[in-house]
Amino acid sequence: MHQAIQVKFEFLGAVFMQQEEIIEGYYGASKGLKKSGIYAKLDFLQSATGLILALFMIAHMFLVSSILISDEAMYKVAKFFEGSLFLKAGEPAIVSVVAAGVILILVVHAFLALRKFPINYRQYKVFKTHKHLMKHGDTSLWFIQALTGFAMFFLASIHLFVMLTEPESIGPHGSSYRFVTQNFWLLYIFLLFAVELHGSIGLYRLAIKWGWFKNASIQGLRKVKWAMSVFFIVLGLCTYGAYIKKGLENKDNGIKTMQEAIEADGKFHKE
Repeated sequence: MHQAIQVKFEFLGAVFMQQEEIIEGYYGASKGLKKSGIYAKLDFLQSATGLILALFMIAHMFLVSSILISDEAMYKVAKFFEGSLFLKAGEPAIVSVVAAGVILILVVHAFLALRKFPINYRQYKVFKTHKHLMKHGDTSLWFIQALTGFAMFFLASIHLFVMLTEPESIGPHGSSYRFVTQNFWLLYIFLLFAVELHGSIGLYRLAIKWGWFKNASIQGLRKVKWAMSVFFIVLGLCTYGAYIKKGLENKDNGIKTMQEAIEADGKFHKE
């Protein structure tokens, strides 16, 4: 009897040791490693920068979609961000400062997020196997977020650089000129889907990770996430179409340079 019990405990011990070896094989770490709080701090910083960027993009989408109301409405929004409440004609340099701040936050967020990317083929195979075995919706969402985040780092950087160096070109005529004549429509269609998917998935994962809505179910949060994705993608496509339409009108009206487009926007300014 005692021998049977001893054999059973030895068997269970061997199973647990095997499980630890499997875990060590996945992560390349053992339980003997010294714990550090730096990883938790970096994780919090990644979440904080992600939240700031997500909220900024929500506000940004509503503001650029003001062209759906009228050209003048979009011009007033652009001037508002140039400090028109305090400066009569506005100061485009203010937009450059905001763009520089967003670039800085984007770089920090991307650097922190890269910690969790598979950095070699072995890690990618581990993730792929895990994804296949788990068949978990949130794991698939993380993969989509990783892909869109990687794309955003390059696509958003181009857009932000233009906002940083040419803030005076933001307006119904100037922005639509950039869309059509300068062929930014190709960049913006990919950026639209990348931003909206990445942002909505990110907010969903943050809500679960930090327990913001404890009374809400995961299924309920997923519905909200997909509702946000659909809403902002539809709003973005409508806005995208409005800028394309305006850009084509610019061509018909003989606007051939960005300077002429900026001058056309200046006509909305009331002395």
